[in-house]
Amino acid sequence: MSIVFIISAPSGSGKSTLTSELLKSVPRLQFSVSYTTRPPRGSEQNGREYHFVSRQQFQDMLAAGEFLEHACVFDDSYYGTARRYLREAEAAGNDLVLDIDVQGASQVKQKLPEAVSIFILPPSRDELEKRLRRRSEGEKQVETADRRRTDEERNSIIQKRLCTAAKEIENYRTYSYILVNDQLEESIDRLKAIVLAERLRRSGNRLSAAEQQVVASAQQCLLPNVRDKVRQILDSFAASIQP
Repeated sequence: MSIVFIISAPSGSGKSTLTSELLKSVPRLQFSVSYTTRPPRGSEQNGREYHFVSRQQFQDMLAAGEFLEHACVFDDSYYGTARRYLREAEAAGNDLVLDIDVQGASQVKQKLPEAVSIFILPPSRDELEKRLRRRSEGEKQVETADRRRTDEERNSIIQKRLCTAAKEIENYRTYSYILVNDQLEESIDRLKAIVLAERLRRSGNRLSAAEQQVVASAQQCLLPNVRDKVRQILDSFAASIQP
């Protein structure tokens, strides 16, 4: 039976980069490309980052029961994971990676209690804002004239994402693993360790010394072992809204 790995994170936390590196380096992983009603950004391509569909198409799929989970996010766009990806992964003998938000994660965990949930966090509110601004500048370079946003619109979007991030982080207790993405290479190694450790745990085999090290690395990200660090991150968001 396939292991389902749920990966969630506030926008700008580096989730896409980490997930991409995970898929490159760990075999037998299959990625679920989500469906969305929002328009493509920058160089995004249909079927690669997302399946871009109309609101009506999304509603038709929802009515037909084709989604494992779905959610409406801060920009009033819908996102959803098609059930077919889980069937395809199981048929191929692969594990499935879901890149979904906290709303979708909650739905999947209700349907698939054995799913492994991983929450990626930025090291602080200030660092997240820096990353969002860098991404916004990158998007500006590839925008067409008819889709170009003003600086005021960009700042409004960033502030909205920061507010959304503060709310999403409050859900950290519902995740099995918390990965603070401070140093990229270290974070990639930790994410790989989590996936491999879960496979080892479910195999039931006796672990070699090297495998035990992998499990030990993953355990550093277990929720009970990172509560203090997460509290510091939450405090950084709270401090930004204090008078």
